[in-house]
Amino acid sequence: MIRLARFGARKKPFYRVVVIEKDRARNGRSVELVGTYNPRTSPATVEFKRERIEYWTGKGAQLSDRVAKLLKTAPAAPQVEASAQA
Repeated sequence: MIRLARFGARKKPFYRVVVIEKDRARNGRSVELVGTYNPRTSPATVEFKRERIEYWTGKGAQLSDRVAKLLKTAPAAPQVEASAQA
C-alpha cells in the first residue's frame, strides 16, 4: 500500500508518502519512501518519485484515497531534455 505517514511536531504535521504493508501501523516501518507532503506551506508542498510509484503500483501496491488525490493535483516534475545536457 502507498499511503501517508505522519511526522512533525504536535499541531505541525509533515507527511511522508511511503510504501508499506497494509496491516502495519500508520507510522510503522516502511519499505520505501516515495515522496513528501507538507500541508503547512502556502500552497501545500508535494513531491513524488513518480517512477518509483509506478514501479510499486505495477507490483500490485494500492494507493490510499488521499495519496491518489494528491497525485492527481500535484504538478508533474519538469522533464530534462537529454540534448540539453550533452
